[in-house]
Amino acid sequence: MSEQETVLPAGFDPIASPIHAPTPTGWLEQRFQLHARGTNVRQETLAGLTTFLAMVYSVFVVPAMLGKAGFDTSSVFIAVCLTSAFGSLLMGLWANLPIAVGCAISLTAFTAFDLVLGQGLSPAVALGAIFLMGIIFTGISVTGIRTWILRNLPIGIAHGTGIGIGLFLLLIAANEVGLVTKNPGPGLPVSLGTITAMPAILSVVGLAAIFGLERRRVPGGILVVILALSVVGLIWDPAVVFNGLFALPSFSGETSLIGAMDVGGALNALVIPSVLALVMTAVFDATGTIRAVAGQAGQLDDNGQIINGGRALTADSVSSIVSAGLGGAPAAAYIESAAGTAAGGKTGLTATIVGLGFLALIFLSPLAGLVPAYATAPALMYVGLLMLGGVRHLRMDDTVDTMAGMVCAVFIVLTCNIVTGIMLGFTTLVIGRIFAGEWRKLNVGTVAIAIALGVFYLGGWAI
Repeated sequence: MSEQETVLPAGFDPIASPIHAPTPTGWLEQRFQLHARGTNVRQETLAGLTTFLAMVYSVFVVPAMLGKAGFDTSSVFIAVCLTSAFGSLLMGLWANLPIAVGCAISLTAFTAFDLVLGQGLSPAVALGAIFLMGIIFTGISVTGIRTWILRNLPIGIAHGTGIGIGLFLLLIAANEVGLVTKNPGPGLPVSLGTITAMPAILSVVGLAAIFGLERRRVPGGILVVILALSVVGLIWDPAVVFNGLFALPSFSGETSLIGAMDVGGALNALVIPSVLALVMTAVFDATGTIRAVAGQAGQLDDNGQIINGGRALTADSVSSIVSAGLGGAPAAAYIESAAGTAAGGKTGLTATIVGLGFLALIFLSPLAGLVPAYATAPALMYVGLLMLGGVRHLRMDDTVDTMAGMVCAVFIVLTCNIVTGIMLGFTTLVIGRIFAGEWRKLNVGTVAIAIALGVFYLGGWAI
């Protein structure tokens, strides 16, 4: 018998008794079920780093937006990092899904430009509104009401809200860099700005660069553009000043936003409709994102339901409560998580890697003040354009529903008020159904919301 021959046990049948590779053991395997889901530590780590690079631009965009509304940018930077770390770690370690959580860009715009600058609320009251939104959001997630809402509320208004917020983001970004300005004379309310100025030119170039990098699937393409434009500003723009790279995070002091929320001030009849608008927007946006990313990662059961879906929805909503306490914007699952699942992420280890990355970023808060508006504007525009993709989900065979959704979208941007757009969407849907003889397609929830919003506006309580 040669040295290469293998002696098999007596009675061993290689067909009937196949040799199986030993199942991996260890804490990571037990926690994330890597082997059962067909992945490994290296693949999950790569996926986590990919998602982190795809969404880390939020630590610059969110502080810049809230800074316009009077928030301290360094404090917001820390809040964004801690919120993203908490949400992603909770999603990873508890729900075991490769979905990262962070401060939502769309809801940040609502907070800064609608609640604070539009309605005149203080940052503390706005944080109180976010806290209430998180409490309500968590309540409806735990009790299953979230599922009922998704099943009963109109598809057109659901997607119309997202489309409208996308248009809103585009208007905000274009105005910040001077592409579109307020018209001081007669005619339309807006006019073309100084398109030949450096901020406008760099914003357009940056937006086009994001198109190209994202098309080529360059990891962190949005971040690359933000950093490149910041370097250009540092070299040629005297308003951009380098104040260091590292700093110990400050959790107290006059500028700290931790624990600054004013819940009592948010419990006001004038603020509650905005809280409900935050909740409804988050319900459709975050739930759709979670399902889309879970589906791409192959984490749907035989009935098409999200594996650990209840935990995922709860982790998503609880993060907003934490964010309010830290002084940040409403949190939500990030669609950029799809970049990580495309790189092979299938378990919560992917989200855990993202969370650890954001935790390390809290020591880089001076960078928040180094990023000019024309560096973050292309990212805002790009996110806004992506949200316009909701048009393809409108049911073109149901014209009443579709037109009501478009009314919602258009009037969000024309009035610069998300609640107003939603109110007009619900109102036109209900009245349209009645005139079309389709009142049987209405449900109690839709009619109740339409009446409540209509009374609120007709009573003169809207701002």
